[in-house]
Amino acid sequence: MKFRTGVSAIALLAIVGFSAADVKAESLSDILALTYETNPDIGAARAALRGTDEGVPQALSNWRPEVEINGAYGVRKRDRDLSTGTEINNTDQPQSISLGISQNLFRGFRTIAETDQARNQVAADRANLVTREQDVLLQAVTAYMNVKRERAILDLRRNNVRVLEQQQSATKDRFEVGELTRTDTAQADSRLAAAVAAETAAQGNLNSAIADFVEVVGQAPGTLEAPELPAGLPASEAEAVEMAKTNNPDVISSDFTERAARDAVDLRAGELLPVLTLDGEVEKNKDILGSDTETTEQSVTLNLSVPLYQAGDVYSRIREAKHLANQRLLEFAEVAREAQEQARSSWADLVSARARITSLQASVDAQQVAFEGVQQEAQVGSRTVLDVLDAEQELLDARVSLVQAQRDLIVAGYQVLSATGQLTALDQGLRVEVYDPTRNFDEVEDQLFGADILYDRK
Repeated sequence: MKFRTGVSAIALLAIVGFSAADVKAESLSDILALTYETNPDIGAARAALRGTDEGVPQALSNWRPEVEINGAYGVRKRDRDLSTGTEINNTDQPQSISLGISQNLFRGFRTIAETDQARNQVAADRANLVTREQDVLLQAVTAYMNVKRERAILDLRRNNVRVLEQQQSATKDRFEVGELTRTDTAQADSRLAAAVAAETAAQGNLNSAIADFVEVVGQAPGTLEAPELPAGLPASEAEAVEMAKTNNPDVISSDFTERAARDAVDLRAGELLPVLTLDGEVEKNKDILGSDTETTEQSVTLNLSVPLYQAGDVYSRIREAKHLANQRLLEFAEVAREAQEQARSSWADLVSARARITSLQASVDAQQVAFEGVQQEAQVGSRTVLDVLDAEQELLDARVSLVQAQRDLIVAGYQVLSATGQLTALDQGLRVEVYDPTRNFDEVEDQLFGADILYDRK
């Protein structure tokens, strides 16, 4: 029969098309490296972290003095009428310049609390950056595997159309010689039309997958290699859950956010304590056109401010901060639960995908044997055209399901890495310059002057 060659092509494509690496193919590692270096979402998260870094030097500034210089220059005219009828007019030009220095000596421990809060917020945002990095890399993995899957399915659909076209032609030839009925040709026509519709849908799915790929990676996919499961996967579900408890970036971020909220309580409470400052001032005054006198004054004062009652405002804000700290503590517990659930769920998907591949591969092998048997039986007239079409469809469905399961296996593997906090450029050994979040922090922590920044659009 003419359709045997086409079916063999389907079998070859299902085995080779999804798993064989082509020459000059793009590996998943290459795509992840490109995404890491160029994705704007990761760049935006880095910029946000650098902004958070500035909270630490702002808090530390309360340890340092404030220095201020003031100057004044003006013209002053005086008109006086004396009781004797004499009028006196004089004009002078007073000038003054002063230098003032104010140094905090005690702020109710607020500087310490504010600095601790800022550092905890920096730590939380560093974990948020890891979360964003993992999310984007997982999107890239998913987009990569979706394109790989949709291309393989489209190839299977196209080959199926070619096979059915050959079978339709063969059916018509046998109908013309009286071997088959009009019903047989109608069944062949119907299956071909359905196959063409499925091919069109597969092309649409591929176009959509390519669009998603371009959005995440920033360029159209070339020839893609078939990746293996990533290295570093936990050995068991229990290990995955344990790693998620301590290494999941969402858990880490929530932990430091809760610490920052507790620092906010101390910051508010410090407003109830005295404030002690040391102030110094040097002032020079001069009258040019008037008396032409010049005076210089120096002063050093120790100022103590003791709050007695602030209309209940500070106490209310302390209570508010305590409630917020309790909220953050409960949110931390919930995030920890979610991370563990994510680890269990992704591990279950991984195990399920592995089992499905084993079953589907056995199904494909069995369907191949069954199809060949039905095909041979049809040649001697013991099977109908519909039997052949059904067997062929079952074989195609099994191969498509296998392709989908292969995609699900790889994605599930990377989902496990994401849940356990290992889907990072550093952990995956991507060939990139790994971003160092401490570089900017170390640069600005003790910076006293200057508004230049280290990074721009990176």
